[in-house]
Amino acid sequence: MTPLTGLHEFIDRYRRLFILTGAGCSTNSGLPDYRDAGGNWKRAQPMTYQVFMGDAAARQRYWARSMTGWPRFERTQPNGAHYALARLEEMGKCELLLTQNVDRLHQAAGSTRVVDLHGRLDLVRCMGCEQRISRAAFQEELVRLNPAWAGVEAGFAPDGDADIEAADFSSFVIPVCRDCGGVLKPDVVFYGENVPRERVEAGVGHLAQADAMLIVGSSLMVWSGFRFVQAAARAGKTIAAINLGHTRADVLLSFKVEQSCDEALAFLLRPAA
Repeated sequence: MTPLTGLHEFIDRYRRLFILTGAGCSTNSGLPDYRDAGGNWKRAQPMTYQVFMGDAAARQRYWARSMTGWPRFERTQPNGAHYALARLEEMGKCELLLTQNVDRLHQAAGSTRVVDLHGRLDLVRCMGCEQRISRAAFQEELVRLNPAWAGVEAGFAPDGDADIEAADFSSFVIPVCRDCGGVLKPDVVFYGENVPRERVEAGVGHLAQADAMLIVGSSLMVWSGFRFVQAAARAGKTIAAINLGHTRADVLLSFKVEQSCDEALAFLLRPAA
C-alpha cells in the first residue's frame, strides 16, 4: 500500500481528526517557509520576543521590513490544501484544526473549527493595555509616518517580512499605542514567547476528543506544536503526516506522505464518482 493510499484509508477510517498545520500548508500560496527538508533554518532565525521588547533599534528594523512585506502578504490567497482541509470540516471529520501559521488562510478557505496557536498577523497588539488594532490600519499609519520607505523593493520573506539588507533604519518612525503610549507588536507569538494558556488548553481538550491526528506541512521543530504530537502518541492515537522532508515526530508516525500538501489532499476536492 502506498502512503497516499494509506492517507485515503486513514481519512475514511477516522471520524474526528485533530489536524495540526504548519508553514508547508501555505507555501503554494506564495508564502516562504523557514526550514528546509532536513528541518534546518533556510535563513537567519526570526525575531525573538526578548530582542523585540528590549531593543528599540530592533523594533525599527522589524517594522520597516514588515511595512515593506505586508502588501504582498495581505494579497495572499488560500491554495488547494486549505480548501481540502475546509472540505474535511464540511464532511464532519475535523475535531479541530490547530494551525501554527499566522496567515488566516484556513479561515479564508472556509474552515471554522480553527485555533491560531501562534496568533494572527492581521492584528497588532499593545503590550501595555492589550488593545488590538487591525494590521491594515497600522500599515496606513506606518506609510504616513515613513513615506520614503513606501516604495522600497525587497525580497519576500516568511510571515509578511521582507529582506532589506544594509539599510539604515534609525530614522524609521514607529507609532505607539494611542491609548497608553505602549509598545505595539504583531499579535503573534514570537520565538521566546509563551503561547497563551487558553490556546494550549483548547488544543489539549480537542485532542482528547479526537480519534486520530493528521499533521499537514510541519517539520514540528517548534515545541509548541510538537507537544501535541507527543500527547497524541501517549494517548495511543494513530498519527499520520503530510510533509516534504524530515519531521521531529517521524518515529511516532504510522505513515508519512512526502508530497506537497495540496497535491496529497487534492482527492478531497474531486467530484464524487
